[in-house]
Amino acid sequence: MRGDHEEDSGAREEDSGVRVGGDGNGGVRLAARRARRGRAGLRSLIISGSLSTAVLLGSGALWAIPNYAASQIRSVDAGTEASAPQGAMNILLVGLDKRDDLSRRQQNELHLGREEGQRTDTMMVIHLSEDHRKITVVSLPRDSWTEVPGYGTHKINSAYQYGGAKLAVRTVQQATGLKINHYVEVNILGFIDVVESLGGVTVCTPVAINDPKTKLNLQPGTYELNGANALAYARTRATARSDLDRIDRQQQVISALIQKAMSGGTLTNPARLTGLVNSTLKTLTVDDALKKDVVGLAGQLKDVSTDDVTFVTVPLSDVDFMTPTKESAVLWDKKAARELFQRIDSDQPLAGPTAAASPSAKASPSAKPSPSASPSLTIPPERIAVRVLNGTLITGLGARTKAALVGAGFMVPAAPGDTANRDFTTTVVRYAKGREDSARTVAAAIPGAELREADVQGIEVVVGQTHNTVKKVKVTVPAAEPTADATPTPTPSAKTATENICKK
Repeated sequence: MRGDHEEDSGAREEDSGVRVGGDGNGGVRLAARRARRGRAGLRSLIISGSLSTAVLLGSGALWAIPNYAASQIRSVDAGTEASAPQGAMNILLVGLDKRDDLSRRQQNELHLGREEGQRTDTMMVIHLSEDHRKITVVSLPRDSWTEVPGYGTHKINSAYQYGGAKLAVRTVQQATGLKINHYVEVNILGFIDVVESLGGVTVCTPVAINDPKTKLNLQPGTYELNGANALAYARTRATARSDLDRIDRQQQVISALIQKAMSGGTLTNPARLTGLVNSTLKTLTVDDALKKDVVGLAGQLKDVSTDDVTFVTVPLSDVDFMTPTKESAVLWDKKAARELFQRIDSDQPLAGPTAAASPSAKASPSAKPSPSASPSLTIPPERIAVRVLNGTLITGLGARTKAALVGAGFMVPAAPGDTANRDFTTTVVRYAKGREDSARTVAAAIPGAELREADVQGIEVVVGQTHNTVKKVKVTVPAAEPTADATPTPTPSAKTATENICKK
């Protein structure tokens, strides 16, 4: 019988200069309009200022420019409490979706529509460790249902609409328990210039994206995008998890831009560095105190690497909450979120080899799990990429399993393949050394599947004749024990910028 293995043609198509990297699905290229007459209009545009600011802070590019450049940054009274220049600090990053000051041609070229008004399209809290050697970026879903001081319960992105920067800061402080020391606001302008000044950005999508609104149509794979296409990629919600998928894409784009901004080819190239700085500065509005020392702060961060930047999304308990006003929203897992922000506030690592224990915590022997205890799931499906192989002669079984895994939240970027021997009775989850935590989540989603460490790359699901039904699994962050010697639980969704960067 015919299996699920599919050969890709690997054809490559020349276009106007936007290269798309290859992956398991074969090489492809993404065409992009580069007409000279349209470029002038696009050069001043772009989105999600959060990306611009994160690149600026993550790369420390400002240390290389004269102080006069900081005069291009606007300031606002955000009601923040400035911290000591060398101490830990929290920065609220707000990306505004403001379109009414764009021309009709600009909005049409970027497929933005003509909605008027200002709303926070992106909200992130950036935490700088006390020694300013680590950066933690926490994404706050824009549809988070929370208390807006003085206005009742609303989506968190409405705080700015009701009361500007001050109310946005107050709302986030109340929701997170963190003191916000500085405020950074970026408009829809600027992102395209940032991407273009860096020569494009590499992204990878594990699922197909077909967004009629933005005209973005991508198959699973790795792509090198120009500014306009990167804008569409970072903004689209046309995938299964909507805004949550968009947060993952934005974190991925920020990571890639940080990596490019920090590369020697950018920092040692005067023209490219000038373009990056100018395109970033002109999009920023910051609190009054930060405006006075933005150059000094960026200078302190010039040695931060992508290994030192960690991304995490606030834990959620309900992603399909229907509000009393019949709006679709998300609810935070209050207990897990409280633990997350407490760990951030105390400078505890969220990702990497030291994340499992606080630097000052002493593990108690009695706290170690029993060898016979069943380990809990710590890695959520949306952070796990899986390869599917059909180990039977049942036609289409691999394709059906892939679809079920994607439906359960896993990433399955490549087409299903076939094993050499088609005699697998039971489904087997094979994993590379060090990937056992992720493999346990996959096995939990396929009840009865056998877990087996093997000489493979990543994680493979070899579908057998039995135990091949996929179910959704829920991974929660266990609460930390309130004892002095308790070992903090690693945040399952935390990833460094290095881990976010797509491999070509």
